[in-house]
Amino acid sequence: MAKLRARVRVGKRGVIVIPREIREKLGISEGMVLDLKVEGDVIILSTRDLWDELRRRGRKLRVDIDEAERELDEEEEVWLERLKQ
Repeated sequence: MAKLRARVRVGKRGVIVIPREIREKLGISEGMVLDLKVEGDVIILSTRDLWDELRRRGRKLRVDIDEAERELDEEEEVWLERLKQ
C-alpha cells in the first residue's frame, strides 16, 4: 500500500481534519470510531470495524450476534410503525 502523508492543523478543542483522500482510502466516515495510540512522540490513528469487534466479543459470550441483530431490526420496524400512527 502506498504511503499517504498529510500535514494537518490543530483547531479549537484539539480538532484535526483528516484529508478527504485519506478518509476515502481508509473508508473513514462521519461518526466512525478510531483508535488513538501514542508511542513516544508519535500519534497513531487506526480504523475499527465495530461490528467485527462485537461479533468477536459475542463469540466469547456465546451470543448469536446475527440473531441479536435480527431482533434489533424487528424492534426498529415496530418502532417505525408506531411513528407512522
